[in-house]
Amino acid sequence: MADLRARDRAALPDSAFAYVDSKGRRRLPINDEAHVRNALARFSRVLFEDETARDRARTKLLRAAKRRGIVPVGFIDAQLRPRLPTGQLSLLFADLVGSSTHIAELGDRYGPMLTTIRRLLRAAVRHAGGTEVDARADEYFAVFTSARGALDAALTAQREIASAAWPDGREVLVRIGLHGGRPTLTPTGYVGIAVNTAARICAMADGGQVLISRSVTAGLGEGGASELRALGTHRLRGIPDPVELWEAPQAG
Repeated sequence: MADLRARDRAALPDSAFAYVDSKGRRRLPINDEAHVRNALARFSRVLFEDETARDRARTKLLRAAKRRGIVPVGFIDAQLRPRLPTGQLSLLFADLVGSSTHIAELGDRYGPMLTTIRRLLRAAVRHAGGTEVDARADEYFAVFTSARGALDAALTAQREIASAAWPDGREVLVRIGLHGGRPTLTPTGYVGIAVNTAARICAMADGGQVLISRSVTAGLGEGGASELRALGTHRLRGIPDPVELWEAPQAG
C-alpha cells in the first residue's frame, strides 16, 4: 500500500489531496499513481462531512485518475451501485425532532448542525457494521445484518448526539426506530412492508428515544433484551398487523 512519511506529506500542497475537510485535515493523497490507486481503494472508508464534500472529493479523485491513465472501473461501479445486503435485516430509521423550528431559529446555521448529526449517525452505523441506505432532509436510513449491530448503532448515536455541543446551547433530539424483516432490494433501494413498518416505528418515538420491534429483540439472543422496557402492542398507521414494541435505555 502507498505510504507517505510525515515530512513528505506535510510538504504537499492541499491540491495533492482529494479531500480537505473544514478543519484543514487532509485525506486521500493523490500526488502520484500509487496514491491515486490507494485513494480509489480507500474512498468508501472515509467519513466525509456531508454529501457535497463527498461529491467534490470523488470528482477530484476521478480527475486525478484520468491524468494518470487509470481506468477506475471498479470504483465507479461501487459508487453508482453500492452493495446493499439482502436477506433478513435490521432496519434503522432516524429523524430529527422539530426540524422546522431549528431551521427558523438557526437560518444558515441549520445546515452545519444537520451535517454534524449525519456525521454522528454515520460514524455509529459504520462502527457497528451497518450500511447507509439513504439520507435526505432530516431523515436517515441504514440496514444491518445483525440485530445487535443495529441496536448498538442506535444507542451510540443517541449518546453522541446527547453529549454534543449544539448552537446556542439548544436541545437537539433525534428519534430512532428499529425493525427487522426481509425487504426487497430494487435498483433504487429497498421496498416492502418492513421498510414502512420501520419508518412508522421511528415516527412514533419521542426525541432521544429508541423504539424496537419484536423482530429485532428476537435477534438479540438470550438475555440480549434484558435492559429493554416492554411497551406493549401498538397499531401503526398503514401497517396491517399490530407491532410489539420495546424501548431502549435513553442516553443520560
